[in-house]
Amino acid sequence: MVQIIETIDVDVPVRTAYNQWTQFENFPEFLDEVESITQLDETHTHWKVRVGGVEREFDAEITEQHPDERVAWHSTGGETHHAGVVTFHKLTDTTSRVTVQLDWEPEGLLEKVGSLVGAGSHAVKKDLKNFKEFIESRGAESGAWRGDVQP
Repeated sequence: MVQIIETIDVDVPVRTAYNQWTQFENFPEFLDEVESITQLDETHTHWKVRVGGVEREFDAEITEQHPDERVAWHSTGGETHHAGVVTFHKLTDTTSRVTVQLDWEPEGLLEKVGSLVGAGSHAVKKDLKNFKEFIESRGAESGAWRGDVQP
């Protein structure tokens, strides 16, 4: 199992950063390897990703979600086995910190070699930078889901 932890500060209020992160179908706009996400219901999503030229599909379940604090999930089907949590921290009224912790099981030779050289960490760091540019350039979230999911 590989664990990745990356953090970025964004120049938007914590509510704005959190609200945008709940808009899963917008993830392809800032997550490079995500081709599409379909929100199936409040706690289930279907993902299509392309990693190293290989297309994969999987389902994920949100296992915990608290407005302006955290979103946690784990994969429930498909070829990708992972779990993670994104936490949101207020730094000032206009600045927040977003932290991603991702635990995943590399599949196949390409992913195993990639994990050894830190490719996953590099990808998450780049995705967080893309998120920062996306949300700061907008100045506001594209939507919000303020529901609470208890573990």
